[in-house]
Amino acid sequence: MPHPTRRELLIAAGAVALGAAVPAQAQSFPDRALRLAVGFPPGSGPDVVARLLAQRLGELLKQQVVVDNKAGAGGQIAAQGVAKSPADGYGLLLGEVGSIAIAPPAFSKLPYDPAKELVGISEVVRSDFLLVVPANSPHQSVADFVKAARAKADKTNFGTFGAGTPGHFGAELFAEAAGFRTEPIHYRATGDAVTAIVAGDVAGAFVSTALGAAQIKGGKMRALATTAASRSPLLPEVPTFAEAGYPRIDFAAWFAVFAPAGTPAAALDLLNRQIVAAVQSPETKAKLQEAGFSVLGTSRADTEKMLKAEAARWAAVVKATGFNGD
Repeated sequence: MPHPTRRELLIAAGAVALGAAVPAQAQSFPDRALRLAVGFPPGSGPDVVARLLAQRLGELLKQQVVVDNKAGAGGQIAAQGVAKSPADGYGLLLGEVGSIAIAPPAFSKLPYDPAKELVGISEVVRSDFLLVVPANSPHQSVADFVKAARAKADKTNFGTFGAGTPGHFGAELFAEAAGFRTEPIHYRATGDAVTAIVAGDVAGAFVSTALGAAQIKGGKMRALATTAASRSPLLPEVPTFAEAGYPRIDFAAWFAVFAPAGTPAAALDLLNRQIVAAVQSPETKAKLQEAGFSVLGTSRADTEKMLKAEAARWAAVVKATGFNGD
């Protein structure tokens, strides 16, 4: 056999070096701290999820994961920040249904496009919603609430955590299904909305189970129904909307981790594996469940399917209400 030429040896050596460099580069991620942006203030439900996830994820990645609270505009400020950040895997977003699925059809001037600028890594948790009324409300059931709302000459006020949020459109869905007129009262801050509900400034509101459970147990609000498919173990006495005769009122707040579009697939795959492992680890999972969340941890493919389905669903809801947030 002829001996290889010097040129052939150099080419072969280069190919070997290149082959070794690719996995080495992939294995070097992450080599510094990551940031996890969340669009709500410290102490809120989304912040609880972000901090529990960040702590365990940091342990698994052997790098610090810093939670970055960028509250405001129903999560849109945080979403925009990550959408416009470098696609290197170090800047992540804990995105939710409002800023990702509802905002695009609701705000034509939205300064980011989730479908084009963000990629889903894993859906981590969900929280169903509760129809709540002030503790001193005369309404003891969904039937009571609907009867009173239908009898009113004017609209029934619903408190919301901002225009374009799930609670806003949940109120619209409920009013349409039950045959009464609603007037959403949008509050800028979570605390302001909770205060208004407790004080009786609004007739009712949709709040997440994660947020509402403590308020209800503390006697500051009364829950009339849950949007979940089954009763919550945190509030077993609260019936489902299906039990109350409104099976179409079945929306939830979901939270997923996102990265900027264009982030290397190897980084996304690694992040997915470790995020799933983080939320499914027994201690973290138990804490998330105690806080009122259903724990998931989905694959990248299943996350993308969910995002497409939710985008279509909420686009139809927004169109039906005629809402334009601009």
